[in-house]
Amino acid sequence: MATVTTPPKQPPIVNLPNILTTARLVLAIVLFVLIPGGDWVPYNWLWCLLVFVAAAVTDYLDGYLARKQGLTSTLGRNFDPLVDKVLICGAYIFLLPVIPDEIAPWMVTVVVARELLITGLRGYMESQGVNFGADWLGKIKMGLQCAALIAIFTVKAFAWPEALGPFLTWVQTVLIYAMVAATALSGAQYLWKAAALVKRNRER
Repeated sequence: MATVTTPPKQPPIVNLPNILTTARLVLAIVLFVLIPGGDWVPYNWLWCLLVFVAAAVTDYLDGYLARKQGLTSTLGRNFDPLVDKVLICGAYIFLLPVIPDEIAPWMVTVVVARELLITGLRGYMESQGVNFGADWLGKIKMGLQCAALIAIFTVKAFAWPEALGPFLTWVQTVLIYAMVAATALSGAQYLWKAAALVKRNRER
């Protein structure tokens, strides 16, 4: 007699982790308005810094609470990284025309291309039943992307003393290039991992 496998019960869609993820999407939209705000938004760079830090905190909290409260779900596993990509890619895209001396078009292209490519790959691999979650290099990439944005907003938000300003600008530049390098390496690692998995499945 054939046995019917019952799929694991999914938590309710409206739960705290998903609410935090949705809040991060709203904060991303606010950030996109603030970045090119200019003079009509007083202290817009300081607001950019505060909004982005708040969004980054929700990114940590939603995953932590989902694991802690047993609220992990298919929706959360897909919605959370999608919102992360909207936040990060959107921030760099909106910064490009505002601070062209700090960020070059090819840098933003690397960030956006990597995220789009890996999103497509992850969707395909997981449709084949293969776990394709973030690994340590992907987490380093995300950390550096956030650190570079925080550095940019921090340098712009305050009038730094003459002796400190050049140093902070140098730190910002180092973080931007490190972020681009980690993004490219992470994308290459995912491509290699996907190719290895496809080859292994064909050999079975």
